[in-house]
Amino acid sequence: MYQEIAWQVSLLGVLLLAAVFLFVVMRSGDPTEYGPVQKRFYRFRALWFWGLVAVGSWLSVETLAGLPYGPTHGEDDGSAAVTVEVTGQQWYWDMSRTELPAGRTVQFNVTSADVNHGFAIYNADDEVVAQTQAMPEYTNKLRHTFREPGTYRVMCLEYCGPPHHNMTAEIQVTAEKEG
Repeated sequence: MYQEIAWQVSLLGVLLLAAVFLFVVMRSGDPTEYGPVQKRFYRFRALWFWGLVAVGSWLSVETLAGLPYGPTHGEDDGSAAVTVEVTGQQWYWDMSRTELPAGRTVQFNVTSADVNHGFAIYNADDEVVAQTQAMPEYTNKLRHTFREPGTYRVMCLEYCGPPHHNMTAEIQVTAEKEG
């Protein structure tokens, strides 16, 4: 969805820029007095500015609100129901668990054994639901609650060498058993 919005906004911007360019080129030969044009443009400029602020604010809220940037720092307060140790290595993920319960908070302790990796969890619709960096000699704590059962993919977001595109893993999220 976000890529579609970005594509449409970019296309609209390019078309608008092309229209302005064509207008300027077509009018460049007209000997127009500068004063009246300047006065008219200054009135339009304030409207243009506030219009761009409104559109930019709306786009920011619409596109950034769903990004998976939750709290990732701090001490382990023990509130996570499940802890998963994750180590990124060229070119695979080593995870202490790959089957997790839905509806319970999971803490991923993410580190790397070699180079920087980007640890991202994707849902079935290929949307990033959680992500952090895997860095050598440092552990990032990522907490996430899987709301829906299913298969989630883990992919590396940081280019880490030629077989980087194969650096994937799967997490099975199961419904919590009643009783």
